[in-house]
Amino acid sequence: QVQLVESGGGLVQAGGSLRLSCAASGRTFSSYTMGWFRQAPGKEREFVAAISQSGGNIYYADSVKGRFTISRDNAKNTVYLQMNSLKPEDTAVYYCAARVFNTLLTSEGSYDYWGQGTQVTVSS
Repeated sequence: QVQLVESGGGLVQAGGSLRLSCAASGRTFSSYTMGWFRQAPGKEREFVAAISQSGGNIYYADSVKGRFTISRDNAKNTVYLQMNSLKPEDTAVYYCAARVFNTLLTSEGSYDYWGQGTQVTVSS
């Protein structure tokens, strides 16, 4: 089992940047595929990005491709989401998630463990 804690959210102006972190407990972090999801008010949670166990495979939602970068540091049990050129429509609660199997999937039902989320607000 793994516990996930996100941090780094906040209020930023459009065009700005934020870096989210997700720290994982346990000794087997490197065995999990990691993903980021977000949920805006009144909307369903949606996939943002995913990274394989080794970091060699990465997948992004079209809405963030070219602006967001997912990365991981297995020595620090942490996954990151660097968000640049932020837009008001990026406003949401951002969640990190862990998946036991080493395949990059976009459905939230495919992920086994979730963090509590961190709020990102982008003002226009």
